[in-house]
Amino acid sequence: MQAELIAQDGQLQSSAIGVREDQPLSVRGLTVSYGDKPAVFSIDADFRPGEMTAIIGPNGAGKSTFLKGALGVIPRLSGDVRIFGRPVDAARARFAFVPQRASVDWDFPARAIDVVMMGLYHDIGLFRLAGSRHRTQALECLSRVGMADFAHRQIGQLSGGQQQRVFLARALAQNADLYLLDEPFAGVDAATERAIIDVLKDLKSLGRTIACVHHNLTTVTEYFDSALLLNVRKIAEGPVETTFSAGNLQATYGGRLAATHLDDVIRKTG
Repeated sequence: MQAELIAQDGQLQSSAIGVREDQPLSVRGLTVSYGDKPAVFSIDADFRPGEMTAIIGPNGAGKSTFLKGALGVIPRLSGDVRIFGRPVDAARARFAFVPQRASVDWDFPARAIDVVMMGLYHDIGLFRLAGSRHRTQALECLSRVGMADFAHRQIGQLSGGQQQRVFLARALAQNADLYLLDEPFAGVDAATERAIIDVLKDLKSLGRTIACVHHNLTTVTEYFDSALLLNVRKIAEGPVETTFSAGNLQATYGGRLAATHLDDVIRKTG
């Protein structure tokens, strides 16, 4: 049964997990298991409006699993997830998800502009053809990520960084309030990384909320407002200034942190 919404302090709240309708993403007790081993275990997390949050942890910590489990891309063993106070299925028009490049079939015969127009399906409808207005919108989104000149190129013929920009353009076409990205900077060149972060900061300036699975600790303080540190369980959550600390990083990475050659991060945050 769906949670009843109750008024409290002038805000509508979900009585099931105590989240406001203006809370972009709230997760309670999320557990996802592969066989007998939990990939993420009983995680609570809140993503605040108008902020960029990094989801951080070592390889195998469950970062991508957390995001995909929260969105229902993979099954949850347990947990309750609300997007703007509503169940995920009831809020699909309000969020956009950019998956890892490695999870996409790049042999699918589609042009870049076709991929971007997939983000307009709420507007176009399932059984209608895209019109000139939709193509114009798609081209505008490609232009925002520097890919307008590649609109009619087959997606499989693009470089990894170009493919990532096209998927970001598809997310932009959805005109969402919440953007969730799974390692958007993995395997891209410096120019693409800068183009992506510029677009994300533009979205933030418009009041949108962004959450990214992120692997490069050296750019966390530059790119993000908040951090969620995971290693199967939640280690810490909160503003970067207080959460991205030497103690929390050691608790999250343990002996694996030294292997990443990021001791300078510890010194900067310690």
